[in-house]
Amino acid sequence: MTTAAPLINNTQFSVNVTTKSQEQSLYQSSGAIVAAIVVGVIIIFTVVLLILKTYNRRMRVKRELEPKTTKPAMPPALGQNSNSMSQHPTVTFIPVDIHMQNR
Repeated sequence: MTTAAPLINNTQFSVNVTTKSQEQSLYQSSGAIVAAIVVGVIIIFTVVLLILKTYNRRMRVKRELEPKTTKPAMPPALGQNSNSMSQHPTVTFIPVDIHMQNR
């Protein structure tokens, strides 16, 4: 008794394997590219954060070490020039006769 062996198309099988491996390599490479971009963005944000922290620390130390200027007791009113800074604005109250005569 002999049985007929089914014929396998080897060329079609090898094409499918090649296509699958190319697709897998494309998925893997795209995943690697996305991971590299994410890591790059994290590194850039970290560097920017460190630069800002260093800048903030330097500016704070610089402000603390600078001599403090004396501030005037009252800020000048708007519309006045700098020559009249020593003059304080005065308010004059003129009483008005409340009881007016009826006609």
